[in-house]
Amino acid sequence: MLLINCPHCGPRPELEFIYGGEAHVSRPADPMSLDDEAWSAYLYLRSNPRGMHAERWRHIHGCGRFFNVSRDTASDKIVSTYLPNSPLDQGGATS
Repeated sequence: MLLINCPHCGPRPELEFIYGGEAHVSRPADPMSLDDEAWSAYLYLRSNPRGMHAERWRHIHGCGRFFNVSRDTASDKIVSTYLPNSPLDQGGATS
């Protein structure tokens, strides 16, 4: 079981959290101008790297807030957790 460090509540077991998808995905500036193919790409196409990956998680059985996790998908090691408005953190100080 993973131990995830919620930036608001501290370390908690992964059972308290739900995965929210890839982090740092920017919404299109003008969604109405996109054709179906571009909108579908925005909604569904995500990277699935082996190695470091920025993810969005939500602490559903705690504070209920979203935050980002920098996790190595090969080893399942969490390198850092950080607030959603923070820049991409691949280095990891808070986990």
